[in-house]
Amino acid sequence: MEDFRRTYLRLCKESGVEPQESVVARLQGGGAQGSSLDLSGQSLSAETCSVLARAFQRDTVFTEVLLSDCMLSEEGAKVLLSGLSGNTTVKVLDLKGNNLRSTGAEVLGKLLALNKTLRRLVLEWNALGVWDEAFSLFCDGLASNSVLKQLDLRNNQINHHGASELALALKRNTTLQVLDLRWNNVGLLGGRTLLEALQQNKSLTQLEMAGNNIPSDTLKALEQTSGHNSERQSGLRESRSRTQVLGKEIQILKEEKGRQFLSLMETIERQREEMGRSSGSASIQVGQLQEALNERKSAVNSLTAKLQMTEAALALSEQKNHNLGELLIRVKAEKEEQRERQSRERRKEQEDNALREGKLLRETQNLSDTKVQLMNKVEELERRCKSQQQQVFELKQELTNSSAELKLQLAQAEDRLEMEKRRSKQALQDSDSLRQKEVEQLNRHLEECERTLQERIFKLEGQRIQLEEELSKARAVCVTERAQAEEELGRVRAQVRLEEQEHVSSVEEKLRCVRCSLQEVQLHSSQQKQTISELQAKNSQLSVGVDGLRRRTEELQQAERTAQGGLREKISALEREIKVLSSSHREVLLDKESEMSSMLEKLRLKEAEIQRMREDEANRASYLQSAILTYVQGSPLGHYSSPKK
Repeated sequence: MEDFRRTYLRLCKESGVEPQESVVARLQGGGAQGSSLDLSGQSLSAETCSVLARAFQRDTVFTEVLLSDCMLSEEGAKVLLSGLSGNTTVKVLDLKGNNLRSTGAEVLGKLLALNKTLRRLVLEWNALGVWDEAFSLFCDGLASNSVLKQLDLRNNQINHHGASELALALKRNTTLQVLDLRWNNVGLLGGRTLLEALQQNKSLTQLEMAGNNIPSDTLKALEQTSGHNSERQSGLRESRSRTQVLGKEIQILKEEKGRQFLSLMETIERQREEMGRSSGSASIQVGQLQEALNERKSAVNSLTAKLQMTEAALALSEQKNHNLGELLIRVKAEKEEQRERQSRERRKEQEDNALREGKLLRETQNLSDTKVQLMNKVEELERRCKSQQQQVFELKQELTNSSAELKLQLAQAEDRLEMEKRRSKQALQDSDSLRQKEVEQLNRHLEECERTLQERIFKLEGQRIQLEEELSKARAVCVTERAQAEEELGRVRAQVRLEEQEHVSSVEEKLRCVRCSLQEVQLHSSQQKQTISELQAKNSQLSVGVDGLRRRTEELQQAERTAQGGLREKISALEREIKVLSSSHREVLLDKESEMSSMLEKLRLKEAEIQRMREDEANRASYLQSAILTYVQGSPLGHYSSPKK
């Protein structure tokens, strides 16, 4: 890239090194593209290698560095590889065809020991195996490396000593998966040491050994061992993937159960809140009904007070009439001579007055009877109020019982969920422990088989020259035993898969049961919501009826106030007329009689109006009582309480 080219030029300037024209041209012409740095075929001097090493120490953006056929000197290779030791971005390093020898092998060993990001290392067409001590240092670095996956050592003149050092490194290394040793000089002894190392190394899955003067049987054994490792790695990856999938499914199931439980708790809380609101609204309606009854009672009390006032006014009028009679008698005694001709008329008038007084007495008796009837009605209304209070108490008791039943059902549902969680957790733990035990048994069996085969091979190696026929027979026995072990491993894998499928089916069945129970709970909650909506509609209807009754009572009170005002005005007018008519007896008596007749007629009309109002109030009270009874009988609480009754 352009940034790397500028960095290279700046470092060359700082170091006082003349930039290599071929390198600059390669960097400018596409040698650094994307995440790859390709300087293959460029002859890099020691100074250029030092500058590149300083550039690599800055953690460039390159993940792949190609330095094949660069004709690196010993000093240049040492400096360049030292710079790459601390790099944390390069994952692929290609040093093909650079004729690396002792110094290069030592520096590569340090690189493998220090670098923590390199995944693939290509060392084809070098001479790392010429010096045994340097190659041993390289193998020590490989043994301590924990990130390298692929290593290419083709055409590096590795003999059986180097193979033994490499075998020791493979015994300690646990991450290398691909090793290419083609076209070296490992020989028979090197092949045996590598075979022994592969029997302990479980990570190497691909080993290329062509062109190393190794017998075909050893090559076949190496291929089989690496094949077993690859199969083991694939089995482990498959088991890990399955365990990850099962873990994810279990986590999903747990999350789904948690969400279902939370949604169930939310619906239950909403139902509780709705029940609380409905109970509060019911209590408010009961209070409103109680207030309406109290208002009715106060209205009845006001009517009785008005009746008493009319009776007092009637008594006052009777007293005034009596006084007027006495006044008339005195006037008659004084003017008896003047009223001889009018005595008969006066007697008739007195008889008429007596008849009128009898009528008034009878009317007062009727008023007292109506008063008694009103008192009886008031007592009956009080009894009805008490019965309604008793019904309200029963409704509250039934509400508490239903809430207790709902709480009990909630506790049972929580217990069921907890039991299902414990069962599923225990089943998962049992299956995991069983799988781990089976894997451990298989590993122990394979290790025992490998140990027995290794012992037999070592015994047969001492007698190889004299007992070739026995060696072939032992190989045949080894092959058959391995085939049997592989068949047994296949059977165990099939059994484990079958058990996993059965466990998954059982978990799915439990999930279906939990979903069915959740659907039942949701259906019950929807039914409760429907009943609550019906209760709210009935409550609205009752509130409308109560508002109408209130308006009617206000109109009645207003009419009564206007009637009282009219009566007072009429009484004052009568008093004024009595005072005025006292001067002229005849005119006063006539006016008084006419006024009394009009007063009686108005009083009769007023009593008839009061009687109609009382009948209307009684009808409204009966309608209100029937509405309350139908509301209580039609509510869900009434249905719940009916079996108890």
